[in-house]
Amino acid sequence: MTLSQESPQKARTEPWHDTALPVDERVDALVAQMTVAEKVAQLYGVWVGASADGEDVAPHQHDMNDEIDLDVLLPAGLGQLTRPFGTAPVDPALGALSLMRAQQRIVASNRFGIPALAHEECLAGFATWGATAYPVPLSWGASFDPDLVREMGARIGGDMRSLGVHQGLAPVLDVVRDARWGRVEETIGEDPYLVGTVATAYIQGVESAGVVATLKHFVGYSASKTGRNLAPVSVGARELADVLLPPFEMALRESGVRSVMNSYTDIDGIPTAADERLLTGLLRDEWGFEGTVVADYFSIAFLKELHGYSEGWTDAARDALTAGIDVELPTVKTFGPDLVSAVETGDVDEALVDRALRRVLRQKAELGLLDSAWSPVPPALVGHAHESQEVRGTVDLDPAENRALARRLAEEAIILVSNDGTLPLARPTRVALVGPTAVDPYAVLGCYSFPSHVGVRHPEVAIGIELPTLRDALAAEFPDAEIVSVEGTSIDGGETEGFEAARAAASGADVVIVALGDRAGLFGRGTSGEGCDAGDLTLPGAQQALLDEMLATGVPTVVTLLAGRPYALGSAPGSAAAIVQTFFAGEEGTGAIAGVLSGRVNPSGRLPVSIPRDPGAQPSTYLASRLAQRNEVSNIDPTPAFAFGHGLGYGQAVWSDASASAFEMPVDGSVTVSIHIRNAGDHAGAANTVEVVQLYLHDPVASVVRPVQRLIGYARVTLERGQSARVSFTVPTDLTSFTGVDGRRIVEPGDIVLGFGRSSADIVQECRVRLTGATREVDRTRALHAEVAVDHLG
Repeated sequence: MTLSQESPQKARTEPWHDTALPVDERVDALVAQMTVAEKVAQLYGVWVGASADGEDVAPHQHDMNDEIDLDVLLPAGLGQLTRPFGTAPVDPALGALSLMRAQQRIVASNRFGIPALAHEECLAGFATWGATAYPVPLSWGASFDPDLVREMGARIGGDMRSLGVHQGLAPVLDVVRDARWGRVEETIGEDPYLVGTVATAYIQGVESAGVVATLKHFVGYSASKTGRNLAPVSVGARELADVLLPPFEMALRESGVRSVMNSYTDIDGIPTAADERLLTGLLRDEWGFEGTVVADYFSIAFLKELHGYSEGWTDAARDALTAGIDVELPTVKTFGPDLVSAVETGDVDEALVDRALRRVLRQKAELGLLDSAWSPVPPALVGHAHESQEVRGTVDLDPAENRALARRLAEEAIILVSNDGTLPLARPTRVALVGPTAVDPYAVLGCYSFPSHVGVRHPEVAIGIELPTLRDALAAEFPDAEIVSVEGTSIDGGETEGFEAARAAASGADVVIVALGDRAGLFGRGTSGEGCDAGDLTLPGAQQALLDEMLATGVPTVVTLLAGRPYALGSAPGSAAAIVQTFFAGEEGTGAIAGVLSGRVNPSGRLPVSIPRDPGAQPSTYLASRLAQRNEVSNIDPTPAFAFGHGLGYGQAVWSDASASAFEMPVDGSVTVSIHIRNAGDHAGAANTVEVVQLYLHDPVASVVRPVQRLIGYARVTLERGQSARVSFTVPTDLTSFTGVDGRRIVEPGDIVLGFGRSSADIVQECRVRLTGATREVDRTRALHAEVAVDHLG
């Protein structure tokens, strides 16, 4: 017997099964037939296999995971299945078969035959055993390449959909405000425009595969006090409106995203899980969002347990429903029998349940889960035998096409931070490879990659994907070189006993490659990742001391960072031969690093976050006013060692001849600014070079304090040797808007300066333009982008 697309046994001939009817009509017909218990059952998930006895894979998992009796729950139905692939290692085909059988049981158990919606993590790839581990989002930002990120999103979504997964819990749209926060690796960067454009592209890719993407964390999570996870947030309305909210607004307008996840934090004393102003007033009433709002794991229960906002579990459920949360994840805690009783007695308004239910059922209808032709058989198993021994090994989630895409993104994301001419390496004879990330296969993985997130708790199971170490990659890249590898110290242990061996390895070497960085983990089990916050931005353990030892040898030293956040590097910015920064570049990351070191890859990554000069000058961001920059009234200098947007290649292009189409325009007009760039062709390595042309806005005088520079556009431009191009940005005045004194978003008359920058601190040429007329208010229909044109001139 083989699996086919046959429908379940239960007849599916009711109005809600009829695809010829409008979706809302189908949903209304179903809601009218449901009991309160059946309604509430559609508003929570269950997390099968997440034992309270095991190690945490989510905050407070032990506290919140009550014993679940599916025989009791399923007759009422089930809204979601939590992480059927991402809870323990499982062969993908066997996992799909298990999910299929679970869906058959769910459909057979409830009288309406409604399947569950299955969700998974997909922050840096489908988080399941054997799936491609792509670079983390901070590397997406470093690439400045939304098109490539969109392609990756489509492949991730396709892999999930093929196995029966309907929703992915990504991407993260939090804007970095403090690099000490452990989840910096999960973000795209410290600039709202970069975050918004790259995240929107990723969502478009995932949604194109038929999978629901999820914006998170709405909103303010990254602005927590002192960079601590789940800490309170105290931001002003202007910072919220002009820095933290724009990426979400852009994604909601342009991506087709169908779900949003709330933030754990509170903003000025109001938990976001209970903030009706955010989750309903802004998100739905003002921005027009019609999808589902799902709770970050346990965040509804946290209204009682952590925030002290709700008195009991049912109070927490009522507060969350009132605010606008539709689904409790990852498992039922507050949306259980007590909520059903409270609705039946009138203590909780049934209209709140019905409002959330209609959103959930509408989404299930859009996914085909209410259709008469729905089948529990996922695409990957169609035509296969239903026995486990027959399907095992039939699904490959890490094919050559995925790896090639992961390699391209890793190569584009590597940032050459500094270089005295040592790179690219010219056929070295002896290489001393020193440092704790040199031989660690996990050094390229973020905390939400499956091997780091779940696999480390199952050492008896193979990793499931190939993870060449940096030493492996260098040996392949330089087959004629002798590579002497010494750990020197661990990532965070603080040992110094290995320094002598490291000095000995450096002696007589042509070059020292110092491999430093992070170990991704969860809740204090790593140096980067969720719950792995840093007191300051000193390299963990004794790594800085090891680096200083290598710099003192006098041998040319290339610092290679495999990390989840930027770190201050002591004297290295002025004394290292080169600095190469990578942010958890995925399974193909070490090969990409080796290619940059050899010159096979001409580096084109740009910093999505600034590299600090002082490990303690935090929080700091390039989006700073003049008052926040270096001055004569404080002894603390927050100037970064390397600014947002910085990055080198092997031979930069020449930028010249900036011009503007006008030097004056009305407050509702636009102006085109352009610059000429030319590949001088005098560099080693690849003949092509990639320039990332960044356009910054400077508003010299405004009615509120503005950042000195703000990114409003960018373009990746590839130039062959000797080729030149004219890069133009047509800038609508809407892009100059900001939140004014009275809270309205306005465009003000006056001078603005549009600067072409290699980074936020390296503005090559500028065009000053004057806006004329009266102050103009703009709304959510305002333009969000400059129109970019690249004309290659030969």
